[in-house]
Amino acid sequence: MTGKLYLVPAPISEADIAWVLPAAVQQCVAEISHFIVEHPKTARQFLKQLHCKCPLQELNMQTLNEHTRAKDLLSLLDPILAGHDVGLLSEAGCPAVADPGAGLVRLAHQKNIPVVPLVGPSSILLALMASGLNGQQFAFHGYLPVENTARASKIRELEKISINLKQTQIFIETPYRNQKLLEQLIKVCNDSTDLCIATDLTFDREMIATKSIKEWRHSLPDINKIPSIFLLQG
Repeated sequence: MTGKLYLVPAPISEADIAWVLPAAVQQCVAEISHFIVEHPKTARQFLKQLHCKCPLQELNMQTLNEHTRAKDLLSLLDPILAGHDVGLLSEAGCPAVADPGAGLVRLAHQKNIPVVPLVGPSSILLALMASGLNGQQFAFHGYLPVENTARASKIRELEKISINLKQTQIFIETPYRNQKLLEQLIKVCNDSTDLCIATDLTFDREMIATKSIKEWRHSLPDINKIPSIFLLQG
């Protein structure tokens, strides 16, 4: 008998955990004693809120991050193959979505390990839900190029795709580069293109607003160093 791989979402803000994780999810995670995490210290801080049945310092934690080599993934599944349930814990949000872990999940399927996604916050979907833009057809692109010329070219490409396919384009940026990205969006995009900016989702200071590029030019917010999701629809 193998165990199961549970995909455990983590809060994306300091909100009360009851606000973002259902009680049944909290109870399920509290039963698990083996985890795969990005950072053990912050993982324990999160798990402490769930009152795990196993003492925090006795939890079995393996590390999976952007530096983990593909050839090392299989060994992470050893506890599952030995019969233990394992939680794949995101640092914030949902595992394997704009987050390390997809390769491990794919490997679990190859090994016929049951994969169980648990309900929790995804900043990408929360932003899309609240944007008023097309939720029937959308694409998430992760990070855009850092270099100005390449980024401008990518923005024009995404705007063209959005117009042709009537598809919402979703992307993110490192918080300290958010303002530069926003300024370039305003400079590059057509006046009539809609842009949603969703910042600090699930925080008390959450801000979500959708306006045309022309409207944004008159009231550009300061989102420097603030976690944000950008949604574009031409």
